[in-house]
Amino acid sequence: MTMYYRIWGDHMGGLEQKLYYDNYSPIGDIAVIAMCFVILILIYTSYVSKTRAFFLFNVIIGLIFLAAGSNILYHYQLSGITSDEGHFIVYLMNFLYHTALYGILYVFVLYIIDVQRLEMSKRRPILIIATVLFFVSVLFDLIGIVKKTGFHINADGTATDGKNIFPLAYVGFVAIIMYLMIVYRNRIFKQVMRGFYGTMLVAFIIISIQYLNNQSSFTVTTFLFPTIAMLYIIHSNPYNIELGAINITAMEDMIRYSYERERTLIIMSLYIKEFDEEGKNFPKEIQAVIRRFAGEFFRGAFLFQVNNGHMILLADKHLNPDSESRIISMFSEFNEEYLKHKLDYKIVYGLTMEEVSRNNEYISFIRHIHKHMGYNEKHQITQEDVDLFNKYEYILKELADIYRGGNLRDPRVLAYCQPVFNVKTGRYDTAEALMRLKLQDTGLVFPDQFIPLAEENGFIHTLTKIILQKTCDEIRYLIKEGYEVNRISVNVSVLELRDDNFCKDISEIIEGSDIPNEKVAIEITESQSDKDFDVMKNRISVLKEKGIKFYLDDFGTGYSNMERIMELPFDIIKFDRSLVMASDADAKSETMVGGLANMFSDMNYSVLYEGVENEVDEKRCINMSASYLQGFKYSKPIPIMDLKNFFSKIEESA
Repeated sequence: MTMYYRIWGDHMGGLEQKLYYDNYSPIGDIAVIAMCFVILILIYTSYVSKTRAFFLFNVIIGLIFLAAGSNILYHYQLSGITSDEGHFIVYLMNFLYHTALYGILYVFVLYIIDVQRLEMSKRRPILIIATVLFFVSVLFDLIGIVKKTGFHINADGTATDGKNIFPLAYVGFVAIIMYLMIVYRNRIFKQVMRGFYGTMLVAFIIISIQYLNNQSSFTVTTFLFPTIAMLYIIHSNPYNIELGAINITAMEDMIRYSYERERTLIIMSLYIKEFDEEGKNFPKEIQAVIRRFAGEFFRGAFLFQVNNGHMILLADKHLNPDSESRIISMFSEFNEEYLKHKLDYKIVYGLTMEEVSRNNEYISFIRHIHKHMGYNEKHQITQEDVDLFNKYEYILKELADIYRGGNLRDPRVLAYCQPVFNVKTGRYDTAEALMRLKLQDTGLVFPDQFIPLAEENGFIHTLTKIILQKTCDEIRYLIKEGYEVNRISVNVSVLELRDDNFCKDISEIIEGSDIPNEKVAIEITESQSDKDFDVMKNRISVLKEKGIKFYLDDFGTGYSNMERIMELPFDIIKFDRSLVMASDADAKSETMVGGLANMFSDMNYSVLYEGVENEVDEKRCINMSASYLQGFKYSKPIPIMDLKNFFSKIEESA
């Protein structure tokens, strides 16, 4: 519709009625209202992070809806006026329209401040200016209507804007927004800023063209442009179209949001080993199964993709009071699918737990559970899982602190050892150094609980340096006190050998302790990696030149390549407890183990049997070319300072 307002002006010394027209069509505002509904449908049928910025985004959508609706009603009512009486709705709609526009601009300012995470000292003056501008603009419009200095309807039904503050208020808010986006541009990713700049520029150009052409049909539309940019750039969290999955950031947000509102979630985790590789995607038939399972069994469920082979499904327990029966149904159908595809899996399921939700650690929590599961198993989350995970997290935090501290005599790392019996001399003159942790909240922690953690997180070399330093300290003490010390061995992870500073670190600690290099030995487990083998060979050669001895640890377990062992300049071969046990099975097994030991002995390797528990083991191992014996028969692991109770003083052994 085209609206005509008659206004009077002074022309050539007299009054002349002039026809002023506003080319308004409701199509623009109708489209805006439709777009608001579309945006609401999109954000509430996908998962969007429930942040303060998202709340402000919803407020903006609501104000845009209000502005468009009130503008349509305002023009509709205005088209039928004939006098200045009974036009409350016209005045109200005009006031709501302008107030909504001011409100949108004001909330834009709040939104940008929130996204930029400005400190209170920086946001306070901007908030004060924006708030004053908002209330002054609204008040000016209200006073103009009441006193008829602003928009009003004359006695003959003509309408005039009077003193219209909207253009000034619009420019004022735009100036504040541009100030924020220019001065604090480094607070937001460059590409995001470009998106906002572009949409705001388009909006400003369109609204300027409108005013130059007495047009107002697309005023509210221009406010929608930057709002669409917000939705797309900041709040969009698109699904993986093929799987219906969302990323883990959205998952963490859903857990946080539910935890803050004390809502319990159903959690279902599926890990499929075969697809846990970068770039390896689920085939179409598996995608179809995942889509069906994600949408069929729980109301209001969301599927999240942790990595290629790991999916987590979350659903509100309140919306699924019969979750137990739903889980049973899901597993029943899952078992049928497993028989078709035969893909190795791990399933973890249950309800969210307060202690894990508090720190939003479900991915780490589930991975921790995975370590203690076999494949093709289903595990229901229990309090025991949470307790073990909390202990795991605490140990990891302490390891990180030990690593950062770099104290080679850190009191949390205890040096233990196990004495080794020298068959030739009949005395104890060697030992294997062992590690323990003593932590405030857990007490004594054994290697099987912290060594894998240290290796996974890059802390293992620091622990090795600490135990080496404490071992060297004890060797220096024993020598000073006159004890006979052949050597003490320290275990080293193959992972450490990859560090270019490995040899330097080992040498500096031994030489800095003022003890002979030959008093220290290093135990290494054979590696299956070609790259590690070459590195290991190089590191051993460098340190052996300094007189340091080397043990091949755990011979007889897993993979053993005799050709490679021959290439590495080891001094002692440690036969694992499993070979000691195997040699006791029958005469054939004893002959085989003994034959291996004789072969090494003939090639000038010393053979050490570990895991010797009784006199029968001892006698058999001595008959199988044993040079050294280690095990509970002689001693359990003891604090390293107690080693003097086993070693002999030189005058006693002479």
